[in-house]
Amino acid sequence: MGSENLSQDTLAEQLLELAIKSGAEAAEVYQSRSLSRPIFFEANRLKQLETSQSEGTALRLWRKGRPGLTVAYGSVEPGAMVERALALSELNQPESVELVSNFKPSYPDLGEAVAVEVLVDWGKEAIALIRDNYPDVLCNSDWECDVETTRLVNTQGLDCYYSDTTLSCYMSAEWVRGDDFLSVADGQTQRNYLDPEKLAYQILQRLVWAKENVPPPNGRVPVLFTSKAADMLWGTAQAALNGKRVLEVASPWAECLDKQVIASSLTLYQDPQAGPYSCPFDDEGTPTESLVFIEKGVLQNYYCDRTTGKQLGNGTTGNGFRPGLGSYPTPGLFNFLIKPGSASLKNLIQKMDDGLIVDQMLGGGGGISGDFSINIELGYRVQKGQVIGRVKDTMVAGNVYTALKQVELGSDADWNGSCYTPSLIVEGLSITGRNN
Repeated sequence: MGSENLSQDTLAEQLLELAIKSGAEAAEVYQSRSLSRPIFFEANRLKQLETSQSEGTALRLWRKGRPGLTVAYGSVEPGAMVERALALSELNQPESVELVSNFKPSYPDLGEAVAVEVLVDWGKEAIALIRDNYPDVLCNSDWECDVETTRLVNTQGLDCYYSDTTLSCYMSAEWVRGDDFLSVADGQTQRNYLDPEKLAYQILQRLVWAKENVPPPNGRVPVLFTSKAADMLWGTAQAALNGKRVLEVASPWAECLDKQVIASSLTLYQDPQAGPYSCPFDDEGTPTESLVFIEKGVLQNYYCDRTTGKQLGNGTTGNGFRPGLGSYPTPGLFNFLIKPGSASLKNLIQKMDDGLIVDQMLGGGGGISGDFSINIELGYRVQKGQVIGRVKDTMVAGNVYTALKQVELGSDADWNGSCYTPSLIVEGLSITGRNN
């Protein structure tokens, strides 16, 4: 199911031709196909193997300047799709047509698939490593190879496509100790390979830290967010860098270009060729580009789609993405990277006299306001540079923008979803907990 197969499909051309013949002055077709082969382990044993396929087509057209969007899954009747899109266009207000024109690039496919047998072996290896140390732990995990092919064609001459293969895994270790239940989870998303040994080690480290339950600190103490928890902070930063939020003056950074907004140790950027979330073009057909959002704490750029970039006066940054197949493109991120520091996770912990490690949370972050109050699902107390045990019934509250003004970064950057972040220590957060 490579990109060449989708590029040889004539459905897109049929839809464009019918749209123009039916009175549309412009149209585009977005096609997505995926093939996934996940495997599942439950209670330390292989449970099942699956294969799932999906195919979706979105047609967007403009007649008399009015946009109409319709979506179909599986087999498609071109005439019916065009009729629905035209009918919907009658309900919308006219808008300017933003389409990429006269551009027909050839993009290489990204990533390589692995056999189901390899996924099974990786899963067995990770479980064995954990149970060799903790035989009473029950492990659940899923391992997956996903191939997704994207094609975008429009009436201005655009025709671009590529195939994206990613490997992912998620693993949880459940440990029941009398009335105490502990669940430690972690995962990976990579191209070409997964590292079961690294995954198992990360879970084993958390099991060691959680051997004892200890009282949490109270008041304001340094808080270390591990790399898998730190994206809660970066979600707020991403929202503040969104060009649409800037236009709405909803972002506190709306008038802050070339100004210091966070700690000088922080550099935030995107790289189209970095990691498993690399992407050659956005959902409007614009080639993606390397872009530094914040350099050494100074705001440099926002990210925009074509419409938002035009309104801001600086053009698109190649960040027009569809939240779903049936959505219009809007400013979005394909990857988001934080330049790591030089201290290892162990070194960061050793610098804390009395503090808290946040590793897993319940609930989301603070959104664009930056204010948050979260329950800690898995956290640890640090005293005199040593982890002394797990804390329970603890909350952390504060403001993301304030916290990011004083940061110490680790060197252990890793992908957490599409965010590549190291662990980091922040100040100014409030800890409340029930002392045991």
